[in-house]
Amino acid sequence: MSKRLLLLGGGHVHVHVLQAFAREHLRNTELVLVSPQAEQLYSGMVPGLVAGHYHAGQCGIPLAPLAAAAGALFIQGSAVGLDSVNRRVLLADGRHIDYGVLSLDTGAVMERNRVPGAREHALFVRPLAHFLSLLPQVLALAAARPLNVVVLGAGAAGVELAMALQWRLAAAAATSGASGAPTSSVVLLTGGTEPVATHPLAVQRRVLRALAARGIAVHREACIALDGSAAVLSSGLRLACDVPLIATGAEAPGWLHGSGLALDAQGFVLTGATLQSHSHAEVFAVGDVATRADAPQPRSGVHAVRAGPPLALNLRRWLAAGVLQAHRPQARALNLIACGEKHAIASWGPWSAEGAWVWRWKDRIDRAFIARYAPPAG
Repeated sequence: MSKRLLLLGGGHVHVHVLQAFAREHLRNTELVLVSPQAEQLYSGMVPGLVAGHYHAGQCGIPLAPLAAAAGALFIQGSAVGLDSVNRRVLLADGRHIDYGVLSLDTGAVMERNRVPGAREHALFVRPLAHFLSLLPQVLALAAARPLNVVVLGAGAAGVELAMALQWRLAAAAATSGASGAPTSSVVLLTGGTEPVATHPLAVQRRVLRALAARGIAVHREACIALDGSAAVLSSGLRLACDVPLIATGAEAPGWLHGSGLALDAQGFVLTGATLQSHSHAEVFAVGDVATRADAPQPRSGVHAVRAGPPLALNLRRWLAAGVLQAHRPQARALNLIACGEKHAIASWGPWSAEGAWVWRWKDRIDRAFIARYAPPAG
């Protein structure tokens, strides 16, 4: 009897799962992939794309060819509901998709109403495809007149995007030919913490030096409102702001709350060592949508991609009534922070370094990741 395995989301982990199933197809299983986009953007290359070092075609993984190679039906759509009792997913267009086994790799979302005025005036980093579709408008404005850009977010994403935008906006001003004219400015708002506060102190110091060297002011305050011309800080200060960019922490999709799945305090799917839901053994969850109860990890692509092989193995074993394998996350991970121009900061535990050579190292790693999942020529 055929079972249906539904891969919900085309994230970095499911990309690996599809490739694994392409090498060895599942037996007696109907495989379905549902994703809002036909192409998965590799988040590690987005700062380089914003800075102008890559074009969009170099940073995406087409999902349809991967799905076809794995023998999967690809459905482009967004989940808005999950009924774990009846094993059914509701899509935004009204379709229902039943499943026997479900794997979640949808990523996290961003709350649009947390900062008053953000929904009306701000650019949100997520979803990445939407943010990147609006970037050309920002660059066109910057070529016409200086812009005041304010980036909200003290994590690696906010820091990288602040430096990437500073580099790209300076290039836009140079292209405009207005020699000696005022240039666009970029400000980073951290919300009260230090930039990249979860990184080692040596990395924090390197990042602060990099921001200062690029003329990016850092305000350790929260933004309490955006009104279209200014970012209002908790101290009452009004920062001139033409383009507010929200790169704050990720949040769990709202539709999980009515799913019946066990969730953590923030609303993410609670999982264990085998990557299964704590409440529903037929549901697996990985990446930013999940929280490992036994081994909490930062929500980053570095950790997510490591879950690909164990997830593919456990899905196959679950379908075959086999014994599942525990996934033990690595204690340390290589972190690479892009700094706008072709310069980057690397860290591994307490060790850190920076320079153009680190950028070249990062570039090789990123390009190799994309090439691994490229559809075959012809």
